[in-house]
Amino acid sequence: MKLPPGLLTPTREGPNYRYYVLTLLTLTSLFSVADRLVFSILMQDIKTEFALSDTQLGLLAGAAFTITYITFGFPAARFADRSNRKRIVAAAISVWSVATALCGLATGFWSLFLARIAVGMGEAGSGPSSQSLIADYFRRTEMARAMGFLTIGATVGTAFGLIAGGLLAQAFGWRWAFVLFGLPGLVLGVFLFATVNEPLRGRYAPPGASTIQLPILQTLRSLLSNRVYMGVILGFAVQIMIGYAMAIWMPAIMLRNFDVDTGHVAIYLGLTFLLGGIPGPVIGGYLTDWMTRFDERWRALLPGLVSLLCLIPLWLSLNAGALWLFLGLFALSYGIFVSSQAPILSLLQACVEPSQRGFAVAFALFFNNLIGQLVSAAIIGALSDHFTPAHGPFALNLSVFLVCLAAGLLAMVIFVWTAAAMRRSGYLARLAAG
Repeated sequence: MKLPPGLLTPTREGPNYRYYVLTLLTLTSLFSVADRLVFSILMQDIKTEFALSDTQLGLLAGAAFTITYITFGFPAARFADRSNRKRIVAAAISVWSVATALCGLATGFWSLFLARIAVGMGEAGSGPSSQSLIADYFRRTEMARAMGFLTIGATVGTAFGLIAGGLLAQAFGWRWAFVLFGLPGLVLGVFLFATVNEPLRGRYAPPGASTIQLPILQTLRSLLSNRVYMGVILGFAVQIMIGYAMAIWMPAIMLRNFDVDTGHVAIYLGLTFLLGGIPGPVIGGYLTDWMTRFDERWRALLPGLVSLLCLIPLWLSLNAGALWLFLGLFALSYGIFVSSQAPILSLLQACVEPSQRGFAVAFALFFNNLIGQLVSAAIIGALSDHFTPAHGPFALNLSVFLVCLAAGLLAMVIFVWTAAAMRRSGYLARLAAG
């Protein structure tokens, strides 16, 4: 069979080339998160120079990026399911890198708002295409560990955005911090475009898998009727509430409970994210690939167990009286939590058709942002206000844990149901036939 130009078959690749591609995609994820979160560490300087209100800062940090990210994620994903994905990723990182640099040239609220919108537009094109590419570079038996390495990019990006953003702003000012953050992405975009090859879509999928994109309504009906997929994305959206609670509220908890300033919070918390966030996804990936040799349903069951196990060190951390004990226990809790990302992302790719993978990721990210970020943040804030008269500064600690506990229990139930659906839906039978 003659292949379209630019498509690779397994025999035409070097043995280590896929790891080179994975490295570039992991770096893309790193800069995606770093360029998104560097704004948070620069907010106070921006507020002072432009005399902005906290409401305006909230719009810049949240609505300008998130709404655009969600909105553009769907058309970008549809495009990824029928077009050259490496070109989409290269274009996406170039767009958001330029937009990040333009944030440093802002003259006021509206110019900064438009630049943040452009950041969201660019980043919307990266995730679906990157995950779809990995599913065609790694076999199902190796996909979890590959997704684990991809997750490291987001973890390092979180720490990098906090630490490097603060240090650059201190040395050169907030404007140059934005500009310097944007430049590396442009270089990475060139490398992606010039050196990454587009693999044959669905080359490791089970026999009979579809690589032809259907009309959007048919795609939606197919995904909504896929019980394994719906279980994964709902469990993912509920479980990620734990991760967002950690990322959003831990700085405030540190400031309210310990004698530490904002600059040290950024450094300590950034290093803690690295300490737990680098080994966690790798261990989760290798553990998933090993456990699924015996039973494929561990791709669903492992995230459910992890959702509960991470709560034990989290509760101990929130009750710690010493800062270093708090940080050590939090690193353990975060490391356990992120070990769930590899099995979730690998099952998300494995349970849908190759022609649906990008859109399936965009749909999952929509629920993640809606439930995991917006809903959880609002509930925790409201609970903290309710508990403050009785518990003082510990009210926020208590609120974070209660929401994480509820999310962990519900996620466990959903993932157990998903594991049962893997058998009832014929998912396991199709894998056995391949």
